[in-house]
Amino acid sequence: MHPIASELLGKTNGGSGCNAAAPTVLLLLCLGLLPSVASCPPYCLCASDIISCSGRNLSVLPIDLPSYATRLDLSHSTLTALHVGWISRPFDRLATLVLSKNSISEIDVNAFAVMPHLLHLDLSSNQLSVLNSSIFTGLKELKELLLFGNQIARIEQGAFSNLYSLQRLYLSANRLTAFPLGLYEEPGGPRNLTFLDLSKNRLSKVPVQSLLSLTRQGDIYLQGNPLVCDCALLALLEYWMWKQYRPLVDFIGDYPCRDGAAPGFKCPSQEALDMPFEEQTYQVEPGKWLSVPCPGLTLPVQEDQVVFWVTPRMALNSSTNDSSAHITVLANGTLEIQEAMINDSGTYGCVVSRGRHYDPSESLEVSVVVGNISSTGVSGSAHRSGAEHFNTAFTTLASCVVSIILVLLYLYLTPCRCRGNRGGGSGGCGGRAIILCSDPREVESGQRRSNGKRVAFLEPRAEDTDIGGPKTPAVNLGHITTEGILKNGSRTVGQTLTDPVHMA
Repeated sequence: MHPIASELLGKTNGGSGCNAAAPTVLLLLCLGLLPSVASCPPYCLCASDIISCSGRNLSVLPIDLPSYATRLDLSHSTLTALHVGWISRPFDRLATLVLSKNSISEIDVNAFAVMPHLLHLDLSSNQLSVLNSSIFTGLKELKELLLFGNQIARIEQGAFSNLYSLQRLYLSANRLTAFPLGLYEEPGGPRNLTFLDLSKNRLSKVPVQSLLSLTRQGDIYLQGNPLVCDCALLALLEYWMWKQYRPLVDFIGDYPCRDGAAPGFKCPSQEALDMPFEEQTYQVEPGKWLSVPCPGLTLPVQEDQVVFWVTPRMALNSSTNDSSAHITVLANGTLEIQEAMINDSGTYGCVVSRGRHYDPSESLEVSVVVGNISSTGVSGSAHRSGAEHFNTAFTTLASCVVSIILVLLYLYLTPCRCRGNRGGGSGGCGGRAIILCSDPREVESGQRRSNGKRVAFLEPRAEDTDIGGPKTPAVNLGHITTEGILKNGSRTVGQTLTDPVHMA
């Protein structure tokens, strides 16, 4: 029975009253006017929004698959082609489609148009030999595409057009003989591709100059290919090893030329320097010309040796020198910047086969600074660093001297004159007595402001000390008032220290 009809009839039978809509539903069902909701096919497994028909040897897709699925697994079957209409209804919620381990050799354009929100597509381990143009039309949200384990030998122009969101592409274990550079250069291709697996194909050469730029954006795996060793490839592998490029470091045993040598191959090697290469900084004013030598490159450069420079925006080489270009690489490996601009500032790397491994402390890169500068030269940054340390030390020393002077002024400066004690006693403040007051006139008048404060530092005078006779106090504690003691200002003039209530 139709699921909607069953539900309505069940409510009718189980409820206390009659459902008035039930006869209408039955009438529409008999007339074929009620839309149907597909149930899970008996040979598939359905769990919530996941449908798995894996391992059922399906040669055609069943027409009664529920369209609510977000994951559909059709792997380990016998599908041979994906024509338009191979799936009976739109799957607007489908995010993952698994078609691996089939025999698919043909895919029509717009075959995936009924699943526009697909994120992951697995076509691995099939029999695809050619990727036709616009084969993946409609998959604008696709992020991951698995094509490994096929027989792909050719990728036509525009095969990956409109895959704007594609981030990871697996093409390993195929029959490709040329690097698919169109992935990155064709208009409308993937803009956010950060992972490309081309391992275990039939690549003999790779575009070294392009890879120097592309590998800064993501990972490209090339292990297991029969790459032909030359100076350019050796320079690339040496540079990747120095950069600790993960696709090379993890599979170093599957790359040729990994030790800088191969049967019948010899590339000019550079003499090892006693001192490691240190990163240097070159500074230039805007509009000026700047020449930057390649770190550690021994001159003259051999005829078959190509020097690459990786700039902040592109990669250049010495074999295709364009004198009209803004940045060029000369035949001797020197980088030349004509009429430097502010946006030319950045890190520049020199890539050339040197026939050895590099210590992590060494640097094959230089820094270029374009702008108004106070000091020039290769070691300008070092000069600035030394000046900064000197300025810091000088400022600290000056601060200490000023602090000492202020303390001495505070201790020995007398802003008001001392008067004799009202009860007699010593005839003055003493040789080293200091009284600080807010207004000297207050001492003479004996008056004190409510917010004024006094500080007294009293010591015996040398002339008051009698070595041979009995010692007498330098001041009469019985007559000293609190006028010269730093307090909160609440006491009144005339309260003496002998008063136990007001003693500090």
